[in-house]
Amino acid sequence: MDFYDYLEIQPTGNNAFMIESERVRMVNSVEDIENINRKIVKLGEQFNKPVVATCDVHFLDPEDEVYRRIIMAGKGFKDADDQAPLYLRTTEEMFAEFAYLGSEKAMEVVVTNTNKIADMIETISPVRPDKCAPVIEDSDKTLTDICYNKAKEMYGEPLPEIVEARLKRELNSIITNGFAVMYIIAQKLVWKSVEDGYLVGSRGSVGSSFVATMSGITEVNPLSPHYYCKKCHYNDFYSDDVKAYSGRAGVDMPDKNCPVCGEPLVKDGFDIPFETFLGFKGDKEPDIDLNFSGEYQSKAHKYTEVIFGAGQTYRAGTIGTLADKTAYGYIKNYYEERGIKKRGCEINRIVGGCTGIRRSTGQHPGGIVVLPVGEDINSFTPVQHPANDMTTDTVTTHYDYHSIDHNLLKLDILGHDDPTMIRMLQDLTGLDPVTIPLDDKGVMSLFQNTEALGITPDMIGGTKLGCLGIPEFGTEFAMQMLIDAGPTAFSDLVRISGLSHGTDVWLGNAQTLIQEGKATISTAICTRDDIMVYLIQMGVESSLAFTIMESVRKGKGLKPEWEEAMKAANVPDWYIWSCKKIKYMFPKAHAAAYVMMAWRIAYCKINYPLAFYAAFFSIRASGFSYEIMCQGREHLEAVMADYKKRSDSLSQKEQGTLKDMKLVQEMYARGFEFLPIDIFKAHSRNFQIMDGKIMPSLSSIDGLGEKAADAIVEAAKDGPFLSKDDFRMRTKVSKTVIELMSSLDLFGDIPESNQISLFDFAI
Repeated sequence: MDFYDYLEIQPTGNNAFMIESERVRMVNSVEDIENINRKIVKLGEQFNKPVVATCDVHFLDPEDEVYRRIIMAGKGFKDADDQAPLYLRTTEEMFAEFAYLGSEKAMEVVVTNTNKIADMIETISPVRPDKCAPVIEDSDKTLTDICYNKAKEMYGEPLPEIVEARLKRELNSIITNGFAVMYIIAQKLVWKSVEDGYLVGSRGSVGSSFVATMSGITEVNPLSPHYYCKKCHYNDFYSDDVKAYSGRAGVDMPDKNCPVCGEPLVKDGFDIPFETFLGFKGDKEPDIDLNFSGEYQSKAHKYTEVIFGAGQTYRAGTIGTLADKTAYGYIKNYYEERGIKKRGCEINRIVGGCTGIRRSTGQHPGGIVVLPVGEDINSFTPVQHPANDMTTDTVTTHYDYHSIDHNLLKLDILGHDDPTMIRMLQDLTGLDPVTIPLDDKGVMSLFQNTEALGITPDMIGGTKLGCLGIPEFGTEFAMQMLIDAGPTAFSDLVRISGLSHGTDVWLGNAQTLIQEGKATISTAICTRDDIMVYLIQMGVESSLAFTIMESVRKGKGLKPEWEEAMKAANVPDWYIWSCKKIKYMFPKAHAAAYVMMAWRIAYCKINYPLAFYAAFFSIRASGFSYEIMCQGREHLEAVMADYKKRSDSLSQKEQGTLKDMKLVQEMYARGFEFLPIDIFKAHSRNFQIMDGKIMPSLSSIDGLGEKAADAIVEAAKDGPFLSKDDFRMRTKVSKTVIELMSSLDLFGDIPESNQISLFDFAI
């Protein structure tokens, strides 16, 4: 008994399972459980150990047991319907539970001893409170030198006042708050990726930081629109012509030659305030999210080990929760199996109670947690294999990374298709994507009509725009936004991108305001930055404007006193109404970075069409089918007609196929064709350009997965296939797929079998 500080007893209902258990032979009734509790109380008196009445709590209220019952049933527990009363009891309920001990003893175990134990326990936290950022020697100086060297390379010496002031202000905030290390880490990762031939896209608000631009972390230049000369470093930030583009994008300005040396001027700047990133005090925790190419992501993860050393980096853990669709399935199956009918409103109520319950651990898609040298990871968090899968080499933090992001640095090294696609386009065309002009009129026209593609809408099923297959803008939803908003400039596309990624920002909000004539695409709230900038311009105090922006963009709305401050500054009622509707908002820097990537891909769609289609079908097509799409335009459009007849009942896979069919239809309309697959020349996964046509990949054949396609490519290296039997033996491809390939005439004259028939010798 000396081992125990105190003894516990629980309500009889908590241990009622013992009555039916074959393993507990001495308990056959509730009275037996009461007697065990009485014995524990006596042991406490005998050995001078306090006895405390506790309760194993799994839900708050008694009626909440239905959620646990259904979830346990969904997971296959046979005793799911035998729920113990594991709810949080009140003091009065606990008195009633232990009345059989007598009122005096019940008071002692329920109240007196409970408080005594609580007073003995000091406040503890499962996570350390201190911040433990990794150290990179001379990171402050390194970051400062990188930024100033780049700024002088672009703008010359002395630096323009606006550039110098922005650099000084940002570097002071970053360095004094200890964020320089994070910038240097991001810089190293991006520079390494670019060195290896893969562009990196920035996410979130990091593009609001001019230091991030100068250190090469983002391509987005947050300064106000301006001109500068690469040759003589002439610059113009202040002329009336330039100021007219305030709040927009520098690339929208007209082309000009340098008045000093005659060279074409560079047009730059997106007018994004730094405060969106780090706040007005510069102490908001920075979050630098980066989109690496999906095929480069693993290399970027490994490079963190090179930077910090082996054993200093861990994959960030996540905790998966029960989704509403899964919960609905559990509930539906539960009642159907028991022949119970429930009204829809009751099912929806139960779904609400089950949704969000934690069910498993996993790993963040791109999160890396960095452990400072000399620290033990177990002092911050336990580590584990995700979902307790002991067969994997991956080790993650056991705690959700949000629980430890206050003291350990987390890097978001995400995989994305845009950089992968741009790399493939570069390989196919030899074009440096960075040199693609962001003011090309042909590219802009894709978001207005189809003329740049040399086709009309009636040739592609009525699609009015040329942006099918363009990231950000290729969906029906995005194209309708484009039609409604009528963009005329790059900055409009940035705003539309912001709208498309927000929640309750466009539908029932900005769209309505534009339709009613209360706002335009230039004045509506499209990105979170818009709110702060506009409110400051209207006279709202800057820190309050920032606070309002942060609340609105998270869907937390407006406090009454904020509304009063906005009305006092003559903010229109429609603007306040719009703020109240918003549930989530994109930062302008994120939207700008996405549109820059999308624009480059759009440029290739016009100028390098075969490369564009080959890259898209290789990387982004989710439902491409050789059988459906590569047998000519007539066959394709016949299948599309069938799909449209069944539009209300299409499966998710068929919806993906229809999306890809629309782009194939556009390709045919532009006069381009597919080559039949040659099993000796086709790539397993990538589409290829041959003889002015596109040869699909082997994996585009229905039923032929990527591994099987890889096996065919490897087998083909060993020489011709003697027969279909030989093909099947060497590639391990299923008979069904071989029959499909035969029907598509992909085997040519290859015989069925290696066996020789006498008829082969007949004359």
